[in-house]
Parts: sequence; structure tokens; C-alpha cells
Amino acid sequence: MITKDLILKIFSAAKILRWNDHIRPLDFCELDKQAHKMIIAYIVAKFEEEDSEAVDWIKLIEGGIFEFFQRIMLTDLKPEVFREIMSKKEKELNKWVIEKLNNDLSVLKGDFGRRCSKYLLEMDYATREKRILRAAHCLSTKWEFGIVYPWNSMIYGIENTKNEIEESIAAFDDLEGIKKLVINKKYYGFLDLCGQLRFQQRWAQAFRIPKTTVLGHMLTVAIFAYILSIEMNASEQRKYNNFYSSLFHDLPEILTKDIIKPVKSSIAGFEDIIKDYEKKQINERILPLIPKGWHKEMQYFIEDEFSDKIIENGNVERVDNAADYDDNKYNAVDGSLTEMCDKLCAYIEASIALEYGIKSSILIDAKQALYDKYANIKKNNLDFKRLFDYF
Repeated sequence: MITKDLILKIFSAAKILRWNDHIRPLDFCELDKQAHKMIIAYIVAKFEEEDSEAVDWIKLIEGGIFEFFQRIMLTDLKPEVFREIMSKKEKELNKWVIEKLNNDLSVLKGDFGRRCSKYLLEMDYATREKRILRAAHCLSTKWEFGIVYPWNSMIYGIENTKNEIEESIAAFDDLEGIKKLVINKKYYGFLDLCGQLRFQQRWAQAFRIPKTTVLGHMLTVAIFAYILSIEMNASEQRKYNNFYSSLFHDLPEILTKDIIKPVKSSIAGFEDIIKDYEKKQINERILPLIPKGWHKEMQYFIEDEFSDKIIENGNVERVDNAADYDDNKYNAVDGSLTEMCDKLCAYIEASIALEYGIKSSILIDAKQALYDKYANIKKNNLDFKRLFDYF
């Protein structure tokens, strides 16, 4: 089971600032960067599968998580300093990272910790997936820089930074996904739209430290969902579905913004109206930005996102427990797991803010309500109460 220390490490990424030696219109944090990177990696990998060979999606997902952990442990090293150290002491540095993570990863099921060591220490392991993630990293940096640059155009060295970013992306111009994202404004529009979720703060009515955004929240939910899928001994297809359905579960908020629960539940039928509106907007404004062949999968991920679902005879069907359909032919997704991870992350966000001494009645009441409603829910062999009780 996930340790409290690992949970705190994951959420610490919301405190690691980026571009903090530049003028910037808003704070950029590592959590948001990593979330955007994982979305971009999905896009690049999907294009790669269409135009080249199959991608090992489990290695891609886990590689993204392992690299996320690596960045957390190395905090806010400047990119050029990080590259210089990695060019000379990569193995030693990664061994240190693994050593620091060992207590947290060794207790997880499915040899998760061993695969983290393998990913960080063996250069010939998951080479294709590492390259996709590296390309996604560079493209998400470019997106951030597009916001930072106009504010810093007078600063010495900014043109060098711009050239370095452009050159880093050019190094991946053999990847079809990078070509299509750079050339096709429509596909880049999807990347851009997802990035805008970092402008939407969570808990808009309550002051919190650290602040988290919808984009960063989506990644924390996805990481929890993936690790807990391993705890449930889920098949690879279910792990894939659970990660990406969680990563995209709040995607409609690009169009609707975050409507708080008291408002949603205050009027009978209000939530149904919002769901219908979201579905219409998704079909008109989001799906046209990605290839038509991806539409069914994206709809499967983000529509009715908190229900366990399968696909049978080409139709999406709700089921009581996706674990009963743990066969690739059913393409099952544990939407109820996404919901539990979503509420757990909200509970942790409130708890961390309260531990900082922010005595907000909104946070206190929300924390208690989340605990009362969700802490004792059972999901197969998962002990959610233990995770809630950490806080």
C-alpha cells in the first residue's frame, strides 16, 4: 500500500517552482509540468503507433511516474545544471534517488520498485518509451516558455534559452508525433487546451498552501489510480485504462470550469444538465482537435468517468465491478477507482493546507465530509481507510 511519505512526496511537486529566476505572470510548478508532459506523451505515443511500431504503454506510464519521482527528489535544479550533472554522474545520481525512494517503493506490489531501478539504471531498458517521454518533456517546456518569453524578452541570455529549447525539440523530429504536433495547429490546439488547465486553481473559494491546479490534480489522481490498480492485480489493459481515464477525468473543465459540489447538488437535475452540456462541448470543441480514430477511446475515458465500465459487442456498458471483467476483450475501466482517488486527493489537499495552519471553515468542513462519505468504502482488496487515516 502507498505510504504516507510517498503521498507527501507526490504532493510536494506542487511546491517546486519552475522558471523562478524569470519574470512570470503566474507560478509554474513541477506538478503541472509533469501532468502536461504525460498528456503530451500520450499524444506522441498514439501517433507513433499509427505510423510506426507498437508502444509499450505500461513502460511509458511507469517511466513517466519514475521520472516524476526523480524530479521530486532532485527538487528545483536548473535545467542546464541538471543536464551537466546527468551527463557526468547519471548512474550515481539515479542510485541515490532509488536509495531515497526505496522504503516507499519496496512495499508496493508487482515489483514496482524493482522496475523503477531498472528504468533509471539500465540505459537499454524502455529506450523507445524514454525517448517519447523526453520529447514530451521538451514540448511541455516549450509551451511554458511561450508564456514566459514575452515577459523576459529584455533579459540577458533569454535568446540562448529560446534557441536551446528549439534545438531540443528538433532532436526529436524523426518522431511522427512531434512532427504532427509542431506542424498541425489543430493537434497542437489539444495540447494547448490541456495546458490551460494549469490556469484553473482547485478550491477556488478557499486559500490554500500549496495551491494546486486542475491539471496537477489530474496527474495525482492518475498516479494513485495506477499504483492501486497494481495493488488490485489488474490486467495491463485495466491499468492502462485506469491511468488515462484518471489523467483525463477533469478534461471537460477546460470548457465548464470547476463547478463546486454544493452548487451541483443544490438543484435537482443540475448535474444532469452539466453532464449533457459537457458532452456537447466535448463533441464540438475537444474531439475535433484529435484524430477521429482516437475519439471513442477519449469518450470512453471522460464520459461517465466515475462508473465501472466495459465494452461488449462494441457497446459501452456499466458494470458493478470492473474486476469481474479483467480480460482484455472487455477493455474494462474502474471508474469507481478514479472517483475514490479523486476524493482522496481532494481530502489530502485540504489536509495539507490545514497542517500549514490555514484554519478555513471551508477546508475543515470539506475534509470531514470527504472522510465521512468515502473513507469506509471498499474496493476489492484496497484499504482506503488506511490512506484517509494517514491525515
